[in-house]
Amino acid sequence: PHPCGFPPPATPGGSMAPSTGVQPNMAPERGQRPKKGNKVVTVQGGSLKTWTFSSSLVEKVQVNLKSDGRPLDADIELWQGPDNTPQKMRVYIEDGNKRPFCAYMETPRGPNTVAVRNIAQLEFPFSAYVCAANEDQASSMHNPQGNVVQGGALRTYPFDPSVRSVKVLITTDGRPLNTRIELLQGPNNNKQVVEVYTEDGLDRPFNIILETPGSGNVVRCCNTAPMEFPMIASVEPYEIDTTYDDAEPVVGGDDSQGFMTGVSQW
Repeated sequence: PHPCGFPPPATPGGSMAPSTGVQPNMAPERGQRPKKGNKVVTVQGGSLKTWTFSSSLVEKVQVNLKSDGRPLDADIELWQGPDNTPQKMRVYIEDGNKRPFCAYMETPRGPNTVAVRNIAQLEFPFSAYVCAANEDQASSMHNPQGNVVQGGALRTYPFDPSVRSVKVLITTDGRPLNTRIELLQGPNNNKQVVEVYTEDGLDRPFNIILETPGSGNVVRCCNTAPMEFPMIASVEPYEIDTTYDDAEPVVGGDDSQGFMTGVSQW
């Protein structure tokens, strides 16, 4: 199953079966809590979808976005009452299939509504799934250790090719949080960018899991707030590929249908 919430469909008996064209009820692998009628929803370009959690028992929700390989450009907002948006995000991903979006939003004192808007063109739809995170998942995302990033400063975190995904936790001491998280692969090559605003970084910390396939991945955390608003950033490996071998080369270039594939080189 995919680690960011989009597993393949299964029959009611639990065995895998090919898709029949009907969208099944799919719960994410991370922090899933099966909900009757909660499905993966297609968000067309320029449209808006909302998920409302009326119960105050839901204290954290998981937001999953994925495309078919095209760029993903979305606005995500948390609504709590009329004209009250305590948290909002702007998300850009170069390849929404290779690097699906998986973040967690704190939802204390319900009811809360998560709004997902596709701000891309009509030709760039994506799939969205929003569900309540279970207690085990919520507790595993909290890590008090981290580095202080002053307002206007940034920190970078390089990772080995064996790291498949990275967990990022950003908090404050109760002051507002304004940050930009970037995933780079190569010099100034942004694969994923997330801009976040939270009115209270202690009550509503920012949690996200970044997929880091390939080599040369660097996570950059920028504090876009003034100097009076420092933040605490914790960036750690989340999933590690134990089968990775440093001695094995990474083969690139054309595939079997590429240039000069029919010409023998030996």
